[in-house]
Amino acid sequence: MIAATIVFATQDGISRHLAGTYNTYMVVMIRYWFFAAFVIALAAHAPGGVGATARTQQPGVQILRGLLLAAEICVAVYAFTILGLIESQAVFICYPLLVAALSGPVLGEQVGWRRWAAIGVGCVGVLIILQPGIGVFNPWAVIPLIAALMFAVYGLLTRYAARRDSTATSFFWTGVIGAVATTLVGVWFWEPMARADWLWMALLCVTGVLGHWLLIKCYEMAEASAVQPFAYFHLMWSAILGISIFDETLRPAVIVGATLVVAAGLFTLWRERRQR
Repeated sequence: MIAATIVFATQDGISRHLAGTYNTYMVVMIRYWFFAAFVIALAAHAPGGVGATARTQQPGVQILRGLLLAAEICVAVYAFTILGLIESQAVFICYPLLVAALSGPVLGEQVGWRRWAAIGVGCVGVLIILQPGIGVFNPWAVIPLIAALMFAVYGLLTRYAARRDSTATSFFWTGVIGAVATTLVGVWFWEPMARADWLWMALLCVTGVLGHWLLIKCYEMAEASAVQPFAYFHLMWSAILGISIFDETLRPAVIVGATLVVAAGLFTLWRERRQR
């Protein structure tokens, strides 16, 4: 999981570099082409081939999941170009709290008062990061919050889909639907790319596949609830990249707010594991 966070942080840095020069839709589209090729190759080598892997009893849910994740990636990458890695990731890491808050009304899961208290603390942390009402609030800071909400809904739909479909099936639909959706939009924003940037694009595609492969192997060997806390290392790697490569600054409000969000998220994960 820690290796996956390093890879995904690297992917975010490359995405910020490319999307700062080229259109976001085009960058995400090419990334999804490679992702779709990866999931199709996995399905082809699975028992029963592509047909068995793609078979689902809930195509509507799977299509909605794929569209939502593709849209979320576009929003998140755009946030990197506007706010930088540190500010974007500091807000985005609240998504586990959003998952906990929405799991009740969406999935019918029981959320106790302790987890609601943790969600409240996390919301305070996000407000500290955003700093509304003191004259320095940047309205663009809402963008990673929207991305976090979209990713939380995607996570809940993934849980819902897992009740009837396998992980391989959901993974297949995620890649294929995302590739189709981003192609329908991104092809209209195609721009010539410099030769050096094609190398960065190739590295972006490879890191995307490598990150997902690491997650798959991770979840094969350990419970998601056991390794999920290590996902918060993503924020640390993003901060290192943002400061060292992109000359970003780490505001005290971001440190305090992100600390509250991470603490609340870890407590929520701990309570969820105890409930199980």
